Amino acid sequence: MIDTFANVSKEGTITIIHLDNPPANTLSSASIENLRLIFKELAEDKETNAIIITGSGRFFAAGADIKEFVSAFGQQEKALQMAEAGQALCDEIETMKKPVIAAINGPALGGGLELALGCHFRIASSTAILGLPELKLGLLPTFGGTQRLSRIMGQAKALQLILTSKQLSADEAQQLDIIQLVTEPEELLPTAKAVAQSFVDGKSMTSVSRTIECIIQGGKDHLQKGLELERTRFAELFLTEDAKEGVQAFIEKRQTNFKHS
Repeated sequence: MIDTFANVSKEGTITIIHLDNPPANTLSSASIENLRLIFKELAEDKETNAIIITGSGRFFAAGADIKEFVSAFGQQEKALQMAEAGQALCDEIETMKKPVIAAINGPALGGGLELALGCHFRIASSTAILGLPELKLGLLPTFGGTQRLSRIMGQAKALQLILTSKQLSADEAQQLDIIQLVTEPEELLPTAKAVAQSFVDGKSMTSVSRTIECIIQGGKDHLQKGLELERTRFAELFLTEDAKEGVQAFIEKRQTNFKHS
C-alpha cells in the first residue's frame, strides 16, 4: 500500500490512517491522490472492516495547500480540477461500505474539516478547533463543505458558520452535531478504536455495508427512492449465508459465526 503522505497500520480488522504531511498535514494535490489510492485499496481489503483517519503531530489537517492556489490564478480549469480532486476524495470516503471514523486530534480547518465531514462518524479531542475559513481568502469551501455541512446542521446554521468563518471548539462543534463525541486528547484514539469495534463486532459485514449504503445514498434521494433502496438491500440479504446464520443463531440462542458472505 502506497503511504507517502500517510502512515497506515492495522489492529485486527481496524485500519488506522495517520495523515503525515508536516508541519500541518495540508491536503496537497499529491496527498489527496495518495489518500484516494489508500481508500481504494482499503475498499477491496477483506481484512479491513473499519477505518480510522487521524493526524500525525499537532494537526488533524489544516486544509488545502494554499501555495498550490497561486498557480491556478487566471486558470479556471485548473481550479476546477483542484475542486474535483478534493470532492472525489471526500465522496470516496463517504461512499465506503465500511465505517470510516475521523479522530480529530487537532485543528481541522478548511479542507481538513471537509475531509472529516466525509467520514461516517467524528470524534474530536477537547483541544481541537474546527472551521471553514475560506471566505477570508476570497474563496469558498469546495471539497463538499457547503453541501455536507448544510445537510448536517441545516442551511441557516451552515450559512452562519461559513459566512462568519468562525472557528469552533470541540464542544461547540458537538452542540451543532458536527462531531458526535469529545474526548480528552489521550483518550481520542482508544475511543475511536472502541467505537470502530462496536460498529463491526458481532456484525455481518454484508449487512453493515448495505446499511451504510442505505443511509448515505438514501439520504441524498427523496424518501420513496430511499425506501426502495432499503427494501432492495434487505431482500438481497436473504440470499446470503450470513443472514441464514444470524437468524439460526438467534433461534438456537448461540453466538453467530459470520463468514461475511
